[in-house]
Amino acid sequence: MRLIARFFGFLFATGAIVFVGGALAVGGLVYAYSKDLPDYTQLKNYDPPIMTRIHAGDGSILAEYAHERRLYLPSYAIPNLVKQAFISAEDKNFYSHHGIDPEGVVRAVMVLAQGTRHIQGASTITQQVAKNFLLTNERSFDRKFKEALLSLRIEQAYSKDHILELYLNEIYLGLGNYGVAAAALNYFNKSVNELTVAEAAYLAGLPKAPNNYNPFHNREAAIARRNYVIERMVENGYVTRQQGDAAMAEPLNVNPRVLSPDTMEAGYFAEEIRRELGDRYGDKKLYEGGLSVRATLDPKMQLMARKALVDGLVRFDEAHGYRGPVRRIDIGSDWGQALGQVPVLGDVAPWRLAVVLESSDSDARIGLQPPREKSGDLSPQRATGVITLDGARWIRKRLRQALEPGDVVYVEPTDGKPGQYRLRQVPEISGALIAMDPFTGRVFAMVGGFSFDQSSFNRAIQAWRQPGSSFKPIVYSAALDNGYTPSSIILDEPIEIVQPNGEVWRPENFEEGHYGPHTLRYGIEHSKNLMTVRLARDIGMPLIAEYARRFGVYDNMTPVLSMALGAGETTLMRMVTAYAMLDNGGKRIRPTLIDRIQDRQGHTIYRHDDRECLGCDADAFDPGNLPRLVDHSEQVIDPLTAYQMTSIMEGVIQRGTGVSIKVLNRHLAGKTGTTNDAKDLWFVGFSTDLVVGVYLGYDKPRSTGEKAQAALYAAPIFRDFMKMALAGKPDTPFRVPPGIKLISVDLHSGMRSSGQGSIMEAFKPGTAPPDSFSAGGEGGAPPAGAPGTDQQVGSGTGGLY
Repeated sequence: MRLIARFFGFLFATGAIVFVGGALAVGGLVYAYSKDLPDYTQLKNYDPPIMTRIHAGDGSILAEYAHERRLYLPSYAIPNLVKQAFISAEDKNFYSHHGIDPEGVVRAVMVLAQGTRHIQGASTITQQVAKNFLLTNERSFDRKFKEALLSLRIEQAYSKDHILELYLNEIYLGLGNYGVAAAALNYFNKSVNELTVAEAAYLAGLPKAPNNYNPFHNREAAIARRNYVIERMVENGYVTRQQGDAAMAEPLNVNPRVLSPDTMEAGYFAEEIRRELGDRYGDKKLYEGGLSVRATLDPKMQLMARKALVDGLVRFDEAHGYRGPVRRIDIGSDWGQALGQVPVLGDVAPWRLAVVLESSDSDARIGLQPPREKSGDLSPQRATGVITLDGARWIRKRLRQALEPGDVVYVEPTDGKPGQYRLRQVPEISGALIAMDPFTGRVFAMVGGFSFDQSSFNRAIQAWRQPGSSFKPIVYSAALDNGYTPSSIILDEPIEIVQPNGEVWRPENFEEGHYGPHTLRYGIEHSKNLMTVRLARDIGMPLIAEYARRFGVYDNMTPVLSMALGAGETTLMRMVTAYAMLDNGGKRIRPTLIDRIQDRQGHTIYRHDDRECLGCDADAFDPGNLPRLVDHSEQVIDPLTAYQMTSIMEGVIQRGTGVSIKVLNRHLAGKTGTTNDAKDLWFVGFSTDLVVGVYLGYDKPRSTGEKAQAALYAAPIFRDFMKMALAGKPDTPFRVPPGIKLISVDLHSGMRSSGQGSIMEAFKPGTAPPDSFSAGGEGGAPPAGAPGTDQQVGSGTGGLY
């Protein structure tokens, strides 16, 4: 008995020694590794990279910018179905273990010992959080041991919901998506709350190996993995067998979201916002800061602007003839494959690339470029069509001569005639269009060229061009603000200006003849250069330079007379902003493409509209004390002057160079602008609440043609846009400010008249014309004390028409 007792005592002592030794060894190991563990407390303030999203004015998504496509969702915003799917796929005992799942470890060891394929790893969701946030992907004992220690500590420090929240927002789910919110959008074009059982299961199956379950390249493996997750959800009691069978029977309805500014034809708009955000906050905050940007873009108006400008550019380009195909390809074998390799502009829909298969004098049979599947492969389908004679009449030569087999060209479907197409070509000429709110400077629409895919150079903001005669309203505003009236008489006669170098400058009108004394109104309506030069010399170029600075057209204009004809260079955005100040009564505005910017927590960090709203925070509605906006904007010019100039520019459309716009039968004002050699063609104008500017010109300035005029090419684009933008809206007359006197005068003489040919003219108090007066001096009837010294002319070209 003693021997047996001693034997068991020995075993116990040995076991105790082994246990203590093992415990000390494990303790030492834990201690050693604990010293080098990362700080897990940083998980408390999880701040992952989140993509910046730009919303249009109606709330729709315009663009997203990110290094990692991620949208952060707190735990309470993630539906239980999604959580259950991921738990079933990755860690069925998540809510019962303490960071390490003994059952999972035993199961993994047994599977490994059997030599069969590994189905489910031993790592818990908590361990994956530890690895993804605090460690590397290195396969080693050191990393796994640290991972286990960290998991135990994380479970002690944070709730299960917080751990799951970290996991579901951080995990990579393929195709550039991080987190369940971004994945739901970009795989199924849905929010997480809209996901079905099958869709949630597919996403939950991706963390194991996203590339292996690509829905396009490995479709069968993707379906098998999804169904495996559904089976686990059934086993775990999250869905019924009936729901699981129905989900597994569904096809893999992956429908990637197509998000591109091209969908709103707003590539230039989105890119300008991206540049501004980068300049303002830096690239890190732009691509990782999760900014929410509300843009001023009106999607419907943007589409109208794009159509009006493109139609105008194409109209001009086709009037100058056909230049030939995009390229030539071999059509001997599979023309679809060859055509599919030709780069196509992605923002010119409904235009398509096509190859000429055969041609005759009456038509040309074409093959259309096959569309690309969601996987990126070309569709095997080969569609054909016909370019009709009517659809190519603008080329001014026989179809057989112009279009040869193998020619790659752009075509556009003919409305109402399936299978028939018009021949198109990318215009050589370019241009820009801007539509703006005159009271806030909010840009509703901006098109910076024919195609953003072709060139990202934004001609609306980045192109410095001569405004030509569209600058004249600034000159005449300076005169009206300093004593002149719309009926002041100015001579329209040849004038010679001797320059400092001894050369003589002889400005000319676009149209010869009809010289003599005319009213100031006539000088704008018919864009008379000689009258403008005389007026500028009378009031002085330094004064005009100051007004150009006030309106923001030029920062520091050289005070020479040719600048009065728009010889300097400025941008379309600056010109539209200047006209907006005439439209709104002379108040300064700041143009903007951004209404508001919020940070990732929803705090507003920028707001464009800084007007004060008195009474907006009242506790209750008081009809006797209504809220009102207080505008502290600087008054650039006298509001009476602004109205006078507006009234005169209404005459430009009713009787002058913008008469092609008269057909709209609306209260509109504006001015044409054509530079020397017609290198730039402008029209800038407005209604009571919308300012629009457009210009056309070659990127490398050259003449647009000997007979080209803004009235023929730029004004019709303005007309077409306004017809669409103002459709269904009431025609509102321009507001007459207090103090203006409307007096009937003769259109030609400016004298009081109520007979035929008279108009209602706007006068400031005390400036109404007498019954008659005569022209005085070379400049007509300048106000008393108006400067009259000779000015330098300079060597620049000036506006003509």
